[in-house]
Amino acid sequence: MLLPSCLLTLTFASIQVYAQLSLPSPPWLPANASAGAVATTGSNTSVPNEQWSTLLGDLLYFYEAQRSGKLPSNNRVSWRNDSATSDGSDVGLDLTGGYYDAGDYIKVSFPLSFTLNSICWGGIDFGMGYDLSNQTSYLDSMLRWGLDWLIKMHANTSTLYVEVADTGIDNAYWGGDQNIPGPRPSFQINDTSPGTDAAAGVSAAFASCSYLYYGGTLSPTTIGKSSVNSTAPASLKNTTYADTLLIHAVELYELAVNASGGMTLYQNSVPEVQDSYASSGYGDELVMAGLWLSLAVNASQNANSTLNITTLSPQQYYSLAESYYSQFDLAGQNSVFNWDDKTAGTYILFAQMSSLGFEGAGNFSQWQTEAERYLDVVVDPSSSKGDASLTKGGLLYYSGDSNDASLNPALNAAMLLTRYVASGLCSSNDKKATYLSFAQSQLDYTLGNNPMFVPYIVGLHPNSPINPHSAMSSGGDDIGQIDTSPPLSQGNTYVLYGAVVGGPDRFDRFFDIRSDWVENEVALDYNAPMLTLTAMHIVTDDIDPYFTQVTVGANEKVKPKGQPCDDAIQDGCSGHRLSEGGEIALGVVLGVVGLVVVGLLAVWLWKLRSTGSFGGKA
Repeated sequence: MLLPSCLLTLTFASIQVYAQLSLPSPPWLPANASAGAVATTGSNTSVPNEQWSTLLGDLLYFYEAQRSGKLPSNNRVSWRNDSATSDGSDVGLDLTGGYYDAGDYIKVSFPLSFTLNSICWGGIDFGMGYDLSNQTSYLDSMLRWGLDWLIKMHANTSTLYVEVADTGIDNAYWGGDQNIPGPRPSFQINDTSPGTDAAAGVSAAFASCSYLYYGGTLSPTTIGKSSVNSTAPASLKNTTYADTLLIHAVELYELAVNASGGMTLYQNSVPEVQDSYASSGYGDELVMAGLWLSLAVNASQNANSTLNITTLSPQQYYSLAESYYSQFDLAGQNSVFNWDDKTAGTYILFAQMSSLGFEGAGNFSQWQTEAERYLDVVVDPSSSKGDASLTKGGLLYYSGDSNDASLNPALNAAMLLTRYVASGLCSSNDKKATYLSFAQSQLDYTLGNNPMFVPYIVGLHPNSPINPHSAMSSGGDDIGQIDTSPPLSQGNTYVLYGAVVGGPDRFDRFFDIRSDWVENEVALDYNAPMLTLTAMHIVTDDIDPYFTQVTVGANEKVKPKGQPCDDAIQDGCSGHRLSEGGEIALGVVLGVVGLVVVGLLAVWLWKLRSTGSFGGKA
């Protein structure tokens, strides 16, 4: 589908990015984990709550620990160093900066774009939470570190670099940030070797963050006890920076839609990403980018921006989003919301935009119905024949998607539920109460209301994980001794404050083993929904987060013995239980055997009745 003829031309003679907000001096630093066991409710019942504010600060601090490139003089993470300072040299570009994606040292545009999109969306809806907790300047710093790197990766109008570093080389290294092995090749998509999903995904990130920096709002309502006006985005308004981001968003959407090589998954052009962040489709990214471009272009007009770029009208971008939504048959899905599949997010964003009476937007009741169809299944997974269920401890678990990071799907679902309620979109008070209650249950589970008594955020509480799968924070340098250097009982050498780990298995068990990347991996997208949920609670909640109620040391009494059984560690798969595939296969076999037995029993009973030998007279 070609873009319609461009109708709107905005002129802007030169781009000058305004300086980011000034950071506090002295800097904000995370508290010792012991502080997480201290309740503030009773002595401090106002908004913002001190513990929620601390959590938000910790979550942002994690991103600073993940920085790549030359670190600024105000770097707060004392054990981090300048690193990967020649990235991009293989293609004659400066591709330094950005974030290491997870516990290793690769940098990937596609999942980062989802992370930034999610956080900017949260900054629009619940930005007042950052303001009240004095974390807005750190939010600004975090976003710019990622966005400025994506600007570098968008080397020209028809080229986007999607990964820096070789996944195979990187996976073979375990050590600190000063001895990262090379080479670190740079991989691109372009007009002739396209990647529709990656180009549209980064476009959506630029557009959503542009809308945040324009001061855009989607008008959420107050849903808690706070008298604070929660309708305002974070105080980041900077029209010049918003202009810069919008230029890149428009150009990348054009690349996504009109590349001469056609539309395709980005791993078809860059096979190197197949084993790290392969994409399953691109219709969702095209819709998400179209919606955010519609909002951002509209905001640029209202801000009297003078961009030197030809763009479509807001209504045209919205119409494109609707068209792609139909073309790729996105309606009626129950898929998890994550870096690969943004479909569920489009339901909520369509509903938000149509509820505002946005010009060109569809009928609100249509999108309300579709959003609530999806959310109703989230809060009652048994109502669908899908892959979702609740663990015995109450965690929303998607078979397949939750296997390698159980908390992320649940937190993303909680974020969508909360956003929908906060935007005043619910069709009834009962739905509002149900959605909020379920979202709170997933958040509380993550913060310690679980069978392990573990708040799954590093450094937050004495019971928090101490062995995140993070090469740079571990302090070890031998990939063959990940779990012994340093010893697991000692924990990582450096505390990776604010990192949300992968989470427990489907039996609610958490082993806290460093080499178990399934349960202990950290990642940029893991923190994103927790940031938005925390910002909301800062605005609306004067009650302490759940982790302050968790008894120190209770986790040691229930910590499981032995090894887990997952994609990282197979030792725990023998002897006491089958793998998930084995359990499924066994279930199928038993089901078939059961049907055969029932059939034979029915024949036997029929014969008994027909011969008069079944408890009756001869």
